[in-house]
This record gives sequence, C-alpha cells and structure tokens, in this order.
Amino acid sequence: MGMPSNFKSLAVYTRSRELAELLYGRVARWPAFDRDTVGLQLIRAADSVSANIAEAGGRWTGADKRRLLVIARGSLYEAEHWIDTAHSRGLLETDLRSELAAIARPLNGLIKEPTP
Repeated sequence: MGMPSNFKSLAVYTRSRELAELLYGRVARWPAFDRDTVGLQLIRAADSVSANIAEAGGRWTGADKRRLLVIARGSLYEAEHWIDTAHSRGLLETDLRSELAAIARPLNGLIKEPTP
C-alpha cells in the first residue's frame, strides 16, 4: 500500500469496532440456535459498520466516501434492530442505546461533511 490509512484515527471507527467486539463476546456465549439466527445477523451488521467506515477512508471522491458512510449508517441501524431483538428475547440485558448514539452522531457528521 502506498499511503498509510487514516480511518483508524477516527473515534467513530474505534467506537464501532469496540461495540462489535463487545457484541461478539456476548453472542459467543449464546445457545447455538440463538447464535445461528439472531447472533450471526447481529455480528455481521455490527462488523459492517466499521468495515464500511474503513473502506470509505480509501476512496478518492467525496461522493464515493459518502456512499460507503451511508451504508455504514444503514448497518448501524440494522445492528440496532438486532440488539433490540436480542434484548426482547432475553439474550442481551445491557442497554446499548448510548453506545449506538455515540457512533450515530459522529457518523452522521461525516456523512454531512462538505465534499472536497
């Protein structure tokens, strides 16, 4: 790779990775059926948030970066759905709304940034 990546310095990237790791640790302890249904979807959505932020960091045009950040936001909303589902089924006891908001706010800020 020719130039170093800068996405790792973004707090929103770090927070989204931390949330995905927290969820992964919790889902790994769920019964097999719940892991294979809700858990797999939840982990895929949570991992997708930081992956799309990282991919956006490697794009040249503002429009292309924004498109991937919007995908990351969609994945965050999907993760929120699966967190709510897991919570309603007694699989997650922790309220993660503040963690989701701590990702959503700066992610929306990146999306709204003027394109260079």
